[in-house]
Amino acid sequence: MVTIKDIAIKANVSTATVSYVLNGTGTVSEKTRKRILQIIEDLDYKPNQVAKSLKLRKTKTIGVIVEDITVFNAPGIIDGINEYAEKLGFSILLTNLRLFKRVGNNFSVNIEQCREVAKQKIDELLSNHVDGIIYVGVHPREVSEIIGEVNKPFVCTYCYSTDNTHYSINYDDEQAAYDATNYLISFGHKKIALISGLIDSQPAHARYSGFYSALKQNNLPFHPSFIKTGDWEFKSGYQLTKELLETSEEVPTAIVAMNDLMAGGALEACREIGFKVPEDISIIGIDNQECSQYFIPPLSTMGLPLREMGHHSMETIINILDKKDSDHNVMDKLKCHLIERKSVAAPSNVKAK
Repeated sequence: MVTIKDIAIKANVSTATVSYVLNGTGTVSEKTRKRILQIIEDLDYKPNQVAKSLKLRKTKTIGVIVEDITVFNAPGIIDGINEYAEKLGFSILLTNLRLFKRVGNNFSVNIEQCREVAKQKIDELLSNHVDGIIYVGVHPREVSEIIGEVNKPFVCTYCYSTDNTHYSINYDDEQAAYDATNYLISFGHKKIALISGLIDSQPAHARYSGFYSALKQNNLPFHPSFIKTGDWEFKSGYQLTKELLETSEEVPTAIVAMNDLMAGGALEACREIGFKVPEDISIIGIDNQECSQYFIPPLSTMGLPLREMGHHSMETIINILDKKDSDHNVMDKLKCHLIERKSVAAPSNVKAK
């Protein structure tokens, strides 16, 4: 293996001068710099990254732990992390906990199992001397109990930690539901139903608050019978929409579904009952899962800033390493964006005017 010393001998300079050229530091004449670079190319010199890492105490490698890589949010966030890392010459080590496969949505019930799996993966990454770790959740919830103490910069995304040594990067659930509801109101809808996620879910609470705030600020009536609690799955959206349209005394003109899967179930229920979307009823989702563009009609929804969350997570880690950011327990919330497709229109009474 060619060493810096070999290059120095051939160029008739000191090893320090070769190091200056390699690192872009020090003062070296242009003529000498070009001669050294040519020798480096001729000898096909490859820097010893392990030795360099030991010397600098940095590997320029970030560990990325994904709770489950098959869940829809993971690819976009990982792509954002990877893209930002590449721009700054960092590498990532990716590991998958497969938690959704192991415990489903029952994280609180299986906390010990989750903690054991996470600790094993964290220890593996630390043994590889990563400079920091990004933890990507399956859905937004408190994860500090699973993570434990980590003596490295640690950023949570699509989840959050109340540990004052961790950082959290998420999207704004409340604002997303508020914007989705306001979008329906802008078309003239006044009777708007909500299909919620699990009642003990933090995103469900935040999205409910956004929905309620939009109604209140527009002086629209709140109908308790229009609020249905689902479980984030297609089937619950289907069943609850049937309840809204077949058994309620008053029928809504629009539905906010808290995620796209339940919105898809709502579309299927409307098709079976004979309600046309958006002519008879409008439906909007939240998430912008890939399936939403293939529903009939294509679903209007709120897109999550997944790639941006990946970017921001990596940027935060690097800022910590560069000592540009010393405030712990930062909890940033990025804004979602409206995606207009074909499932929303003005209600028939407004069209008639």
